[in-house]
Parts: sequence; structure tokens; C-alpha cells
Amino acid sequence: MGELDGRRALITGAGRGMGRAHAMVMAAQGAAIVVQDIDGATAEQTAGLVRDKGGVAEVMVGDIADVTDLKAQIGAIEPVDILINNAGIDRPGLIEEIDEAGFDEMFSIHVKGAFFATQAVIPAMKEKRWGKIVNISSVWGMTAYTSHSHYCGAKAALLGLTKAWAKELAPFNINVNAVAPGGVWTEMELAQRGEEGIRKAEALVPLGRWAQPEELSEAVLFLASDRASFITGQCISPNGGAVIVGI
Repeated sequence: MGELDGRRALITGAGRGMGRAHAMVMAAQGAAIVVQDIDGATAEQTAGLVRDKGGVAEVMVGDIADVTDLKAQIGAIEPVDILINNAGIDRPGLIEEIDEAGFDEMFSIHVKGAFFATQAVIPAMKEKRWGKIVNISSVWGMTAYTSHSHYCGAKAALLGLTKAWAKELAPFNINVNAVAPGGVWTEMELAQRGEEGIRKAEALVPLGRWAQPEELSEAVLFLASDRASFITGQCISPNGGAVIVGI
């Protein structure tokens, strides 16, 4: 028996990186996975990996920022029990270097996509009086970082949505929480920093390393399970001690 038996989980941006890891970990606990990604080939790869392990997976291909298409596709696969708003990009740039198109892209994917994906799944969750929504923010949404102001702003916005949704949806037994990772070994980070750059960043982390994607997925799994039934409006930040806030 898996913790998520009988549940359907929609994971945006699940074609690679953390999204793929979330899909694998949640499928191992019995969830039927909807792999959403703008890249159909990588989405199919993730779905194939889930099926190879004996899990159930279907693919949803599209731009998370295309609201009309997004809502139509979600409507076709309803009901969704668990939504992981994971899709994201990172485009470094100084304030003066970020143009309107880059700003809009950042907020469209991280914020608009998450907002309207959530809007599309909550009617079925309300009807069932059960639902889990997990927003993937970032430690930079909590503390910020230079040369990434639009990214930091978008990730901070997700934390604001998490708190607002948690209060609004609590009467329907829908839990809304966030995970704000620190450094994670993903293809996106390797492309930006290279292995040497990541190794240097790891030296600044009290635990001495960055996370593997699956370690973040364990936090997501917890929040998506009944073990977190009395947790809502919260943010878990697996960051190896790089950021420690008041408790």
C-alpha cells in the first residue's frame, strides 16, 4: 500500500529535473501521475520511467502560461487530487538588463501558470473535500539574490499565493503549502554554473553539499500525503542550512 494510492497528481514542468524526481517518488507511493511539460519528448521520457517502475502516467504537453490551453487540458483529465506547481525557468540578469519580454516570461511561467492551474483543479477538490497543492518556490524567494530580481520576485509571489490560498481553501479540506529549495543538482543549474561553480557554491552550505532532486521530492511527498493533514500555509525550505530563519 502506498501513501498516495488512488490519487492523481498533476506535476507541471515534470519533463526533467526536480519535476521528474517528484513524479518518480510520488508514483512509487501509488499516485497516478500527469506529467505536464512544454517539451513533449522529455515529458514522454518521464512518463516512460514511471511506467517502467510499474506506475501509471499520462502526458500533458503545453505552455503553462497559455491559460486557455492549460485549463482545457486540465478539464479533460479531471479530477486532480494533488497539484505540484513546479514549472519554472531561471534567466540571470541585472535590473537594467531585464527587458519587458523577459520579465513577463518569468512571471507568466512561475506565477500566472501556477495561479490558473490551481484555479482549474480546485472545483473538483472542493467537491471531494480533499486536495493538496504544493508550490515550488525557492530559497531566493525568501532571501533574494543578486542578478536574479525577476526570478526572486516571482518565487516570492508564489509564497504569497500559498498563504492566501491556504486560508481561502482550508474550509474545503484543501491543504496548500510551499517548498523553497536551496541548491539542487539539476540540468538547469549545471547548464548555468557548471560542475565547478556548483562545487564552489556547495562549500558555503553548512551541510557541505547541494541536494539531489529526490531529496526535495521527499518534502513534496510529505506535504502531498495525509501525514501533512494539519499543515497548511507553510513553507518547508530544504537548503542544507544555507538559510536559517527565526523559529
